[in-house]
Amino acid sequence: MTRDLTHGIRSAPRRKAAAGPASEAGQAGDAATVAAVLARLADRDPDPKAGFDRTDPFRLLVTVLLSAQSTGPTVSRVAEALFAEVRDPAGMVALGEARIVEIIRPVGLGPSKARNIVKLSAALVADYGGGVPRSAAEMRRLPGIGRKSAEVTANFAFHEPVIAVDTHVFRVSNRIPLAPGPTVDAVADGLARSVPEGFKDNAHVWLFRHGRDICTARKPACPRCPVSDLCAWPGRSTA
Repeated sequence: MTRDLTHGIRSAPRRKAAAGPASEAGQAGDAATVAAVLARLADRDPDPKAGFDRTDPFRLLVTVLLSAQSTGPTVSRVAEALFAEVRDPAGMVALGEARIVEIIRPVGLGPSKARNIVKLSAALVADYGGGVPRSAAEMRRLPGIGRKSAEVTANFAFHEPVIAVDTHVFRVSNRIPLAPGPTVDAVADGLARSVPEGFKDNAHVWLFRHGRDICTARKPACPRCPVSDLCAWPGRSTA
């Protein structure tokens, strides 16, 4: 089975983070540090998107919408069930909210997500001929699609050089720091300025995995961190 693009993505809060810097605008990190960190992560995982199914932008978009406040494995199972019954936006509209709610119930927030799935599907049919717009900016005009969902989909499906910020990317970006900021938008804007173009296509996955596996919220594995010597976080441990 191909891997699902949500890979356990969790949303970071949009409110100000208690440990974050004061500037609402966010900051670009030190260019040399950012490049060095990403180069090391790239050496360890040169093809981080290998195995992800990126052939169907509509499915990617709906799957990311389903992932809010849910876990990767559950989202994958629900997406499989949903797309076993329907393949395109027109079919999703015809399927209707009630049936969609039944199918997606395990991911939580079923009524709200079903409503947005039908609305965005109708918008895709009416405004894009049943296709998915190629840019994150256009996707954000769709019902239920915020910045993270749009940027994940645009990056995975169309290789747009945008870096979606979830809770793991937010944490790593503030700790090292790569692009310190008190909000998701501030960090995303900082990463857009500080990450070299050559790293942007894969930066989200590298930073997500680093935050999930090494730079965890509690008891980060600093002794086995490949970028520990580049990290300025005061809470960094060596034992």
